[in-house]
This record gives sequence, structure tokens and C-alpha cells, in this order.
Amino acid sequence: MEKTAKKIIAIRGNHLLNKEKLKAHLAALLRLENIGVFLGNGASTVAGSKLFREIWENFVQNYPEEHNWLKKQNFLPELKYSEKDVNVEDLLDNIEIALKEWQRAGNQELNKLKKVRHCLYKEIIKAAILKEEWWENPEKILEGPHELSYHRILLQRLVASRQPGQTPPWIFTTNYDLAIEWAAESINLKVINGFEGLHCRSFSPHSFDLGYRNMLAKGEAKFGIYNIYLVKSHGSLTWQESKEYDTYFELSAQTAWEKIKFFLNSEDSDISLPIIFPFAAKYMQTIGFVLGELFRRFTEFLSRPQTCLIICGFSFSDKHLNQLFFRALQNPTLHLVICDPFAEIDEGHFNSLNKWIYKLANINSHQITIIGDKNNAYFESLVTYLPEPALYDEKLEEIKKFLKVLSHER
Repeated sequence: MEKTAKKIIAIRGNHLLNKEKLKAHLAALLRLENIGVFLGNGASTVAGSKLFREIWENFVQNYPEEHNWLKKQNFLPELKYSEKDVNVEDLLDNIEIALKEWQRAGNQELNKLKKVRHCLYKEIIKAAILKEEWWENPEKILEGPHELSYHRILLQRLVASRQPGQTPPWIFTTNYDLAIEWAAESINLKVINGFEGLHCRSFSPHSFDLGYRNMLAKGEAKFGIYNIYLVKSHGSLTWQESKEYDTYFELSAQTAWEKIKFFLNSEDSDISLPIIFPFAAKYMQTIGFVLGELFRRFTEFLSRPQTCLIICGFSFSDKHLNQLFFRALQNPTLHLVICDPFAEIDEGHFNSLNKWIYKLANINSHQITIIGDKNNAYFESLVTYLPEPALYDEKLEEIKKFLKVLSHER
């Protein structure tokens, strides 16, 4: 037991941290003025999602003909090394760019390329669904499904860590699933995600400048936290593009589910996608404004004074985001906490299979904390390291203040 407590699981600059020291460090960081969490694909696997590596494996297994066609057309140069090197999002970008060019040139293989894209999207969407019954019956979410328990713990502990007058926590994610939204709904926590409206929810970025407060509460409770801010930088399963109004609308889960089911059951490769993907080839269209605005909010958050960003479940395969994290360190009061299951941390030694994280660790900056040692860096472990909610007793605080005054009078 003593050996486990002393085991090194994190590093901050040149300082090694065991579990107890890491918990104390995270508790201090969560008291900073601005707190945010960046969740990648790996953070949703505990709720039923799949890693992009698993999505690719399913595509190869379910669509061998399409997989071989991609190889013959030289869409997969990574296969000279390993199937694991295939970046699905980069592949989709290349497919979209090729579609534009092949349509212009009248390429005879155009329909085959559309079919391949259709099959690949099916696998991505199936992975982001999490659980079908949550879409078909929203009441299941209110029951607090155990698959979302770690997401609920994350939100509860982030909100509880906020001090009177501080801003609500921010959640940034590249995931398409609804794990955060559903977890928040199950604990009656408001979510501000950039969309406004009751029956017609359109994208209104100014909503990120607003918040909730209790008009009837007294004392410090009046400045409590009742919402989170959610930025989905790659889109969501419930977003729908409106070409007529040049904007996005957010659909209810049940409405979106009908469109998703129709797409998954269709063999028509010309059918429109039920969700929005951030194609590089399409960026200058409507998607440029919406995702561009979300990206601006993210960069603005990183430039704020006294800010902490916890990164979990992210593979750091996105070079653009990697550079953003690196440059954000020019903010001297920014603290990054990075979870890397593949990092090996020991006395005087750090190693990681992730080249970018290894590069960051070599900076030896006190602004960077890296959590490693396999299971300790997974999402379900991270949330347990965050400080538990503490009940605030207003009467007890008044008594403490009164006793303090008495002691000074004596």
C-alpha cells in the first residue's frame, strides 16, 4: 500500500509527483480563474465509443473490397509502414479533395470513390452513437446510465471547484458524440454550446458570453455555477447545415436519430450526410464561420490569465492543434495537464511513444504536467484525481468569522 502511494505517476517540469502530490496539484489548479478540459476520442471509449484505430479496423473488416480499392488508388501511402499509421480524418480530407477534382474531370471511378466515402462515414457515425436506446428514449438519460458516470463525475467536480465570482468551466472536444451533453442533462447542469432557441436552435456565438445565476439565492450561493461551456470543434451528431440560411441548426437527439438511421441503412452513396464533418475542402463554406468561431473561442481561452487546460484522450495526431498548444505556452500563467497512457515516468527518467509529448517534456517547464504510467492516464482515472465536491455551510462560515473577530478583540 505504501509502495503504491509513493509510486511516481506524473511529472511537472523537473518535479516528480506521486498520486497524492498529483491530487494536491490538480486541486490547486482547479482554483485558477479559468479552467478547461480538452477531450479527445479516447475520453469517450468508457461511454461506448471507439478509437479511430478501431474504426479503421472495422472498416477494413466490413468493407475489404473498398479497402483494397483505396490501396490501389494510392489513398493509403501509410500502409508502407503499418495499418495503425492510417489517419482516418486526413484520409477523409483527401477523399473530399479528390471528389471535387474527379467531378470536374469526369473520372470514371467517381461513383466508387463516393461509395468508399459512404462506407467510411458509416463506421465513424456508428462509433459516435454510443448507445441506440439513449437516442430512441431520452428518459433513459435522466436515469443516469452508468456508462456516463465518469463524465458526470468530471462535470460535478469541475463545477464544485469554482469559487464565487469565477467563470464556469469549459469543455473542448473533437468528438462527435453526445457524452458531455447527456451527462450534464442527467445532473440538471445547463450546457451553453453556441446554439440558441427553444424549437429552432441556430448558431449564435454570443451565447458563450452569457451565463446563468440564481436570482433567489443568498450569500455566496448567489454566485454559484449552474452551467458549463461546451465547444465541439469538429462538429456534432446533432448539427445540421442549412444551405438556405448559411448557418447550422442543432436538432433534438430524437430528430437527428431518424436522419442518422436513414443514412446507416441506405446504400445510396449520393445521400447527404446526417452530420457535419470539418473537411479542409469545405472549410471556406458555412463550416468556416461556425468552426472558425469555435476555434477562436478556444484560442481566446488559452490566452486568458491564470488558466489551466487538462488534455485527456487526445492522440496529438492533429499537427494544427499541437502547434496551438505549443504556442499557447507563451502565456506565462497557462498550465497544461496532459494525460499520456504511454508515458513512462521514473526517478530521473521520462519516455513517451508520442514524439510531440516527449518534445514537450524536454522543455522542463513548470507550466506542463504530464500524467503517465498506463492506467493512471486514462479518462476514468483522471476524474478520480480531481477534488471531490465539498459542501458549503454558510452558517458555519459565519460562526468562523465571528470567532475570528472575537479572538482579535481579545
